[in-house]
Amino acid sequence: MTVNRTLIFSPLALLLIFSSCAMPEGPVPLSGEAPEAEGWKAETLLTGLNQPWSLAWLPNGNMLITERDGRVLYVDGDDFSTQPIDGVPAVFADGQGGLLDLSLHPDFEDNRLVYLTYSSGDEDANRTTVGRGVLEGSRLADFEEIFRVIPDKDGNQHFGSRIVWTSEDTFLLAVGDGGNRPEKTQGILSREHAQMLDSHLGKVLHLNSDGTPADNNPFADQPDALPEIWTYGHRNIQGMARDPESGRVWANEHGSRGGDELNLLKAGENYGWPEVTYSREYWYTRISDETSKPGMIDPKVVWTPAQAPSGLLFYTGDAFPEWRGDLFSGGLQGEQVRRIILDGETVMGEESILIGRRVRDVRQGPDGYIYVLTGHSDGELIKIIPE
Repeated sequence: MTVNRTLIFSPLALLLIFSSCAMPEGPVPLSGEAPEAEGWKAETLLTGLNQPWSLAWLPNGNMLITERDGRVLYVDGDDFSTQPIDGVPAVFADGQGGLLDLSLHPDFEDNRLVYLTYSSGDEDANRTTVGRGVLEGSRLADFEEIFRVIPDKDGNQHFGSRIVWTSEDTFLLAVGDGGNRPEKTQGILSREHAQMLDSHLGKVLHLNSDGTPADNNPFADQPDALPEIWTYGHRNIQGMARDPESGRVWANEHGSRGGDELNLLKAGENYGWPEVTYSREYWYTRISDETSKPGMIDPKVVWTPAQAPSGLLFYTGDAFPEWRGDLFSGGLQGEQVRRIILDGETVMGEESILIGRRVRDVRQGPDGYIYVLTGHSDGELIKIIPE
């Protein structure tokens, strides 16, 4: 039997609903549309990728690409033929989970170590995990798990995750908050873990290359705090990049409905989620009435409407000299790459590079060109070159 119900709202109720839907005001201007960048064109190199997530170049000019369902592809740099490699760990490939980031150890030419981030477990108990193996031809040998996030959560949302190396021996790992409301972890909303220093959820962690906590982490001596935590108060970071000269680390972060962020990360800082945010629930009500608080770091950019940012590049190449020193942020919902024009720590403006497909990752190749992975079941590898 089907029951039809008609809801009738009074004018006052409607006023309250729509006033709650208005974007909160705050100290950071909202970034919407951006003018299109000039002097570039796109060249599609590879098609038929299944939800590709990350890309890395080998010293011989070939590439490795992760696919979220659990494959790592060895890609020939000349003809772009692909071959799955063996030795990849089993992953929990559901929803946003699966095989995620891939990064080469800074001393890869000597140790051949490949690092992977992935979700492990099952629907009822899963977590973001880091492992590494030795690339021998077309296989990962001696693969080992070196770190797993605590606590376990359920569901299939908000795993993060990206790796950025801060030295030859240490790296940062971005971890999501565990999921949207009403997802719960340990009896409370998963998002609340972003403010808890006894949980890895909603954090950026600083680890040694073997997965142990790096030295001099800001909360290492604080009782009940996890020693790996470097920054906290994050929702779901899927892009991080480091300026190799200044050492500045930038991250883009998903909001829910609107309120995506670009942040400049600094050790020990609280980035506010979910206590302060420009974002709304997916059903439009506000998550918080606050967009800024003392002791919490304001974002450098707030994207509304949402870009669903994923992948972040600090450009240092020669192919686009005028773009050197700027950030390039992928957009899943925006279906573009945003050039974020920097002057030190200040954002001076933005331009858009329209791709027309969901952008999952943005990388700089050894040739100085910009490479883009599109996040579809028929995903592509696209090369951005001067026009």
